[in-house]
Amino acid sequence: MEYKTSVSYRKDKLKQLLNVVVKYENQIVSALYNDFKKPEFESIITETSYVVSDLKHTIKNINNWTKPKNIFPSIINFPSSDYILSEPFGKVLIIAPWNYPYQLALCPLIAAVAAGNQVILKPSELTPNTSKIILKIVSEVFNKNHVEVVEGGIDVSQKLLKQRWDYIFFTGSVSIGKIVAKAAAEFMTPVTLELGGKNPCIIDKNCNIKLTAKRIVWGKFINAGQTCIAPDYLLVHTNVKSKIIAAIKEEIVLAYGENPETSSDFARIVNKKNWERLSEFLENETILFGGQNNLLDNYIAPTLLDESKMDSLVMKDEIFGPILPIISYKNETEIETIISKYEKPLSLYVFSNNKTWAKAILKKYSFGGGCINDTVIHFSNKRLPFGGVGNSGIGSYHGKKSFDAFSHKKSIVIKATWLDLPLRYAPYKDKLKLIKRILGWL
Repeated sequence: MEYKTSVSYRKDKLKQLLNVVVKYENQIVSALYNDFKKPEFESIITETSYVVSDLKHTIKNINNWTKPKNIFPSIINFPSSDYILSEPFGKVLIIAPWNYPYQLALCPLIAAVAAGNQVILKPSELTPNTSKIILKIVSEVFNKNHVEVVEGGIDVSQKLLKQRWDYIFFTGSVSIGKIVAKAAAEFMTPVTLELGGKNPCIIDKNCNIKLTAKRIVWGKFINAGQTCIAPDYLLVHTNVKSKIIAAIKEEIVLAYGENPETSSDFARIVNKKNWERLSEFLENETILFGGQNNLLDNYIAPTLLDESKMDSLVMKDEIFGPILPIISYKNETEIETIISKYEKPLSLYVFSNNKTWAKAILKKYSFGGGCINDTVIHFSNKRLPFGGVGNSGIGSYHGKKSFDAFSHKKSIVIKATWLDLPLRYAPYKDKLKLIKRILGWL
């Protein structure tokens, strides 16, 4: 079948995709539960509903996004008309992660299709049930010449990365992101890398203790802490540390009960390897709360650690699990000393009733995105670009930014023929003074 790139064809395919993902929502929720006991509520609000919303938004706006954008022409090119034309890169590779295996596979796919690309989608092998339903959905909507799902493990990813692509979109760890970037560099392939980092959460002495604790518990322990933008560690002013700890303990119990292992609202670690990695973080640490674990169920309880050392295992890299170190500070110098030890994070959060102070903190440090007096929620606004900086990522997406990420912006000038100013042509004698004046106006 001949591959088509017309906007109407893309829009029809996205509409078909919308119908199919709605039809299979229950199966998707079941697949996510079977992969790592993701609660139905979390599956719907962070996966299926997000994909449906993204589809509806894209379908509604695709005609406008794909129109040539008129640009005010330069006086040096008078008379002319200028515009930007969005065109697909071509053959696109999307490699999706396991932590939000449905949303972070489908949303980049939606944008790539909207922009007119051919797509190979590689879901994560660590969530096989979700991978199978993604394959089923895509196969029902697209022909393989347009979009194809390729399942498999590391060996499949390595083979794919050896191929030449026009664009690569990767979501995952920093270490694998570097491998992807090296592979892309071989062919000068542009990339979007959505990575992670140690996201600090700074708590001022002047804050709403209970609400701060409640929002931290939600943002940290949703998806069992397996969220790239979750708070990685707390920096708490020493004056309120004991109150914050007590409030967080209370909120954990309110959210998940006295024994979170029996809660239907708390997910599991994705596999044994990650469970073992997280379990090692608890060694030689002062556990304030939690710490219970069960390998047979890949379970680790919501856990609070007291004053973890900077050279400890838990503070070396992104935690990516339900473990939360709590570190006290006395002044901004101590905050800076700790944050400066790490690469630029994907997110940063500040809790304070002093908005001036909080905004100053956000301005001082470089990071992908963040919030004042909340966590994680900046991800939900399609009008805010989402992405990292430095080690936490390259490029951004969401909303129109997603369409732009998968589009090459072609600049066009249509020069009129009814007038041709002689100023730019040789001989140049006596023209320099005038041309410098004209360029100075630009």
